[in-house]
Formats: sequence, structure tokens, C-alpha cells
Amino acid sequence: MSEESTQTAGLPPAAIRTSVRIPLQFGDEFSTQAQAFTFDGLVDGLEHVAFGLGRYAEQKTPLVRVHSECLTGDVFGSARCDCGPQLRDAAEKIAKAGGYLVYLRQEGRGIGLYNKLDAYALQDQGLNTYEANEALGLPSDGRDYAAAAQMLHALGVSQIRLLSNNPDKEAQLIRQGIKVRDKVPTGVFVTPSNLRYLQTKVAVTGHRIALNPAA
Repeated sequence: MSEESTQTAGLPPAAIRTSVRIPLQFGDEFSTQAQAFTFDGLVDGLEHVAFGLGRYAEQKTPLVRVHSECLTGDVFGSARCDCGPQLRDAAEKIAKAGGYLVYLRQEGRGIGLYNKLDAYALQDQGLNTYEANEALGLPSDGRDYAAAAQMLHALGVSQIRLLSNNPDKEAQLIRQGIKVRDKVPTGVFVTPSNLRYLQTKVAVTGHRIALNPAA
């Protein structure tokens, strides 16, 4: 990471702590090799991790997915969200193109696992995903992507192709000194259980999800 990029981002520098090779395999048998990176000096003090996939080191403008942890979706396959399928899809796309999967420990858009499950209970009573967080006295979306920008800078990455449908994610990374050269849409993974959730993301926070107009 250059001194110039750190000053541009207005962030303290982070450093790579550990780098280790890990074979990844998903439930549908898709597999790929990943170089896992841990970091020192992240502004939020959390244990985020980045995975270099494909020919990541050869890319001037790597494909990058910044993915917020979702235990229920990523690990247990919950159909209340589209997080698990997005993670699986991102891993394959990045492995083919060369780039990084930045995995942030931001369960429930930053409110934590227990609060997320409390919010689910309120959603079952009729609130949408953002209203439920606010009813608990919590931010509708408490995520800050400064640590993700630090991680990318530490990896020597200052410009990316961003795999995301979230305009706030893009805006925050740009403010932190990451140039977004291209926006690549994520896949659309609609189920009867997550349709309302996805519609709310489009309507409230402007997520770019190509839902069927009849849905």
C-alpha cells in the first residue's frame, strides 16, 4: 500500500498479518483454491478476512466482492435472505476473473446475530427488514466499509471491479480511496421466503436487483 493511497483514504494503515492457502468447497461441489489473508490495524478491531481467488495477484483491477457475514444464510442455507447464494456465486465469478472476496464480520447489517433474530421475529409481525432493526433501537444498516478499504489498500489494491448491487457500499469505498472502475451486478436469487426482503432492499435503499416486475 502506498503512502499516497493511505492519505487519500484518510485511514490509518492496516497490514497483512497472516497469509495461508485454503481449499474451498461449497455444498454443490464447486471448489476453488483461496489465499486467505488476515490483518492487523483494522479500524473496527474485528477479525475480517480476505480471500484471493483465481489469478488475483495478476489483476490491475481485480473483481472484488465485499460480503457481510450471515451465519443463517452463509452456513445454514436460510432462505429468508439471498446471502448464501450470493456468496457461492461470488466465489465462482471471482475465481474465474481473478480478485478478492472480502468477508466482513458484520452479521445482520452490523447489529449482531441475536439482534438479527430478534428483528426476524418483528418481521414476522409485519415490519420490513429495516423497520425491524429500527424498532429495536438499532440502525437500519449499521455497516461501515472502512475496514474493507483498509484491507484492500494493504493488499495493494486501489482500483476494483465491484461485485455488488448495493449503492451505499460503492459510495463508502470510493470515499475511502478505492476507485470503482466497474460495477458488476450480483446474481438474483429469489425464493418465496426472501421476495419481500429483496423488494424492500430495492425500494428503500436502492439496491440494483433485477426482480421480475410481476414478482
